[in-house]
Amino acid sequence: MSFAQVQGQEMAVGSLRRALRSGRLHHAYRFEGPAGVGKGMVALALGQALVCERPVEGEGCGQCSSCRRAVTISQEPPYVPLHPDIIVLERGLYSSLGKDLDEKQNLSTEQVRRVLLGRLNFPPHEGRGRLVVIKQAEEMNASAANALLKTLEEPPPRTYFVLITSRGRLLLDTIRSRTLLLRFAPLGEGVMRGILRQHKVAPEALDSVIELAGGSVSAALDFADAEETAARQAFVDSVKAALAAPDAGEAMALAAARDKEKESLRERLVALAVSLAREGREKAMAGESCGAAPEQVSAALQAVRELERNISPALVVETMLLRMRQAMV
Repeated sequence: MSFAQVQGQEMAVGSLRRALRSGRLHHAYRFEGPAGVGKGMVALALGQALVCERPVEGEGCGQCSSCRRAVTISQEPPYVPLHPDIIVLERGLYSSLGKDLDEKQNLSTEQVRRVLLGRLNFPPHEGRGRLVVIKQAEEMNASAANALLKTLEEPPPRTYFVLITSRGRLLLDTIRSRTLLLRFAPLGEGVMRGILRQHKVAPEALDSVIELAGGSVSAALDFADAEETAARQAFVDSVKAALAAPDAGEAMALAAARDKEKESLRERLVALAVSLAREGREKAMAGESCGAAPEQVSAALQAVRELERNISPALVVETMLLRMRQAMV
């Protein structure tokens, strides 16, 4: 994985390349942007550059043993790069190490201490530098973030950090202030189309998948799944049926049925918002009134945000449906 292989993130990649060539790499970066736009790929490319045995203009050669191991993931848990100087932290990644690392809600203090801090007492094993990658960094609990804070303030020699997040606002201000922000944008339609073709997404599905995905490859691949596509459409149809019902009874029943669907509900809410927006746009182009479509789209997007704040899925759907019905009055 080299910087040259990363598509659609020229600004972020260019900033890192210039820092590597000039020898002015910041000790701690914060990669912020939507999921599935290349943040993890760029982190691995930076790791290659730091451990490469024969760097070219500060970047990894991609051929030496260190470069290959930096981007090769272990076959057994924990699934992390084989190179010992690329350290990855993520909620639930080290659950195989013991019950005290069973992290259902947060990346724990125990993971930060056991997996990271103990190793930082020693210099890099092999490389010219060492990279610590913290995925979904916003999931660190306050104790874990505070345990990391002193290391960010006074990092060991030749040690660099990348905090990856799609919700940087949830990080502690003290963490944000000690990391250098690199923004990652949603991928453009042309880039998305090319990547999805490489993943063998059916040509007839490309337009709808790209519309739903919001510039995220991982979201697009999820949306391209045929079984999940049918489930999303069933959800959209059921919401519209509940809105058309004479009273709120059907809406409440629909909300109750969603109580255990948090993982898939976000995608279905996005699909609902896209469907409602498309309908409103088609009416406007035909010279008709959009009706309640703008308010209903806003309600669906608000539901997505509320779901990300760990509000009960049933309550999220119930509140959304009530807002949508009120917009129709």
